[in-house]
Amino acid sequence: MNENRKLRLLVGKVGLDGHDRGAKIIARAFRDAGFEVIYTGLHQSPEMVVATAIQEDVDAVSLSILSGAHNYLFPKVIELLKEQKADDIAVFGGGIVPEEDIPGLKEAGVVEIFTPGASTDSVIQWVRQNIKPRNL
Repeated sequence: MNENRKLRLLVGKVGLDGHDRGAKIIARAFRDAGFEVIYTGLHQSPEMVVATAIQEDVDAVSLSILSGAHNYLFPKVIELLKEQKADDIAVFGGGIVPEEDIPGLKEAGVVEIFTPGASTDSVIQWVRQNIKPRNL
């Protein structure tokens, strides 16, 4: 494993959520911080996000959600990664997620959830401390 290689992050918009401003902001912040970023664009299914994550050999998937479907979509991405034997790809995310839903998402395998008000700097710092390059 090359500890010096850039982290590869996929920023995904799953579901029917049509708002991607936050995802674009975090994708640009990740790029500016020196990470390699793959942005999926709007209206991606969990299957499409997982296929892209595997194809692009990413280290982590950052999901953005505003639609309220996080309790289904986030765990579905994790389930599909496990099915594809790619559960070493970390999943974290952000958006409109009620505080009371966060423990269940973490129990399902979501590493971290960032809610409105989290600064891009705090997310970048968290990624640097918690996401490591995968053994490829």
